[in-house]
Amino acid sequence: MNLNKVVIIGNLASDPELRSTPSGQQVCNFRLATNRMWKDKNTGQQQKETEFHTVVAWGRLADISSKFLTKGSLAMIEGRLKTRSWQDQSGNKKYRTEIIAETLQLGPRTQGRAAAAGSDHHSEDSGKENIPVIEEGNDEIDVKDIPF
Repeated sequence: MNLNKVVIIGNLASDPELRSTPSGQQVCNFRLATNRMWKDKNTGQQQKETEFHTVVAWGRLADISSKFLTKGSLAMIEGRLKTRSWQDQSGNKKYRTEIIAETLQLGPRTQGRAAAAGSDHHSEDSGKENIPVIEEGNDEIDVKDIPF
């Protein structure tokens, strides 16, 4: 059995970039930063290491990502790893491993994102919000139904 599955939770390192392929398919790229924290065994000092991941979303996930994610946004991405290669101008072969998003879960809304989305609605159950999960190819979710 083989499995190519990635789950990451982190903050966007920059705003998403939305573009279209020549055939009209939407694609969105963004960088997600994840932190690893541990205590150094020798010094007892708290250590932190940040890893940056390139995420690629296609179709409706691309559209939703570009509309609702901004630099600093918290998001959970489920997807698969894909490594692509190309030759640079000098003829050197280059490689990049990316996460192809299959599911996106938006983090809690910040006041800035709520205002940007034009929503004055606040959840009444002690400040907790219902966070939607958006899956690639799920035709049941309409962007108009997302609560922000």
